[in-house]
Amino acid sequence: MKLFKKILIANRGEIAVRILRACRELDILTAVVYSEADRESLHVRMADEAICIGPASSSQSYLNIPAIISAAEITDSEAIHPGYGFLSENSHFVESCAASGITFIGPSAENIRSGGNKSKARQIMKKHGIPVVPGSDKTVENEDDALKISKKIGFPVIIKASAGGGGRGMRIVHTENDLVQMYHMAQKEALAAFGNGDLYIEKYIPEMRHIEVQILGDNRGGYIHLGERECSIQRRHQKLIEEAPFTFLNGKFRKMVCDTAVKAAKAFKYKNAGTVEFILDSDGNIYFMEINTRVQVEHPVTEAITGVDIIKEQIKLSAGSLLSLRQRDITFSGHSIECRINAEDPEKFIPCPGKISLFIPPGGQGVRVDTAAYSGWVVPPYYDSLIAKLIVHGKDRNEAVIKMRVALKEFVIEGIKTTIPFHLKIISNPDFLSGNFNTHFLENISNK
Repeated sequence: MKLFKKILIANRGEIAVRILRACRELDILTAVVYSEADRESLHVRMADEAICIGPASSSQSYLNIPAIISAAEITDSEAIHPGYGFLSENSHFVESCAASGITFIGPSAENIRSGGNKSKARQIMKKHGIPVVPGSDKTVENEDDALKISKKIGFPVIIKASAGGGGRGMRIVHTENDLVQMYHMAQKEALAAFGNGDLYIEKYIPEMRHIEVQILGDNRGGYIHLGERECSIQRRHQKLIEEAPFTFLNGKFRKMVCDTAVKAAKAFKYKNAGTVEFILDSDGNIYFMEINTRVQVEHPVTEAITGVDIIKEQIKLSAGSLLSLRQRDITFSGHSIECRINAEDPEKFIPCPGKISLFIPPGGQGVRVDTAAYSGWVVPPYYDSLIAKLIVHGKDRNEAVIKMRVALKEFVIEGIKTTIPFHLKIISNPDFLSGNFNTHFLENISNK
């Protein structure tokens, strides 16, 4: 199957650089877009062509569909890779690409609509016999409906935005007295964040772990999984540290989780790379949570243990290739951990933009740094604070933890504050080392 001659990368930061490198290895020319604030960014320096599409504001640049489509046409790009965030899960953008004769590197518009509507996704899963957390079968119509559903499933409950993600439009409600206030707060936040105030309600499971499975699907109904990831170290529903595999799963349970993820992908008739996310409760039960219709920030840990380049697979699948690998071809080796390095005050978690006076990444066997940062670069205040991902790979979890500790200590970023000290604290914590943690890990250690 012939691949694309040129791909436009409609993103910025480390993921833009990551996609750009994959394109180079496939001998594909690259064009990138950038805002005025990103004029000196690394992806702009590295690409074959670069087009400025607007001012710093995302709404006028990286979310500006007409400007991005125009940039693709001007550069004669045959396809657009959206990365993650921004327009990566925007079905209208996918349709705009198709209308302009441009291939969107990712799933179909219908996949994105079904996956993005969390209540609809739950309905699809229930129809196919995949367990979901007890909750509303459709979006909640009003506060009275919310109260009725919450009483039926029992408090505590969690209110979620149907079009949401990243913890926005989400509220935990412990008592009936708090429901109305939390309902309106979640609705207001969802409307502001996603332009959609639809909500649904689930039973809140306090002692849970977050497991996700990487899947790939082609245009002929072929599916494989690339194993699971552990994503329970979170702050305000935002992942901070990810691992692969989930060390504390036995082989039988792992197979069940991964097979369920493939079953979910088939139910969605999913195409390209995606992630099926699950909740694991304290009794060992799994429940479908959502399907992410894009490449994940944490995809490198899966690449480390499988040797599969997920970005390259996305490109090949979007070009019409069938899966080149069968499930029996996928082997898993060792253990990988990723720490997200953010330009933030590690004590207050307040964004810390500014000029990086010195940037020296760590190295060595089994150490990978995905970044767009460099000495002299000014971290802009307008976007997500992620500036680097530090990924290590060891023969087992213990070796991976040691490698991560050494790499974090070796990582030099001066001029701004980063979360490196925070990560060093976490990976030295006895509960983290023993694997005794869940999604409330950070709350629990801060209260000790």
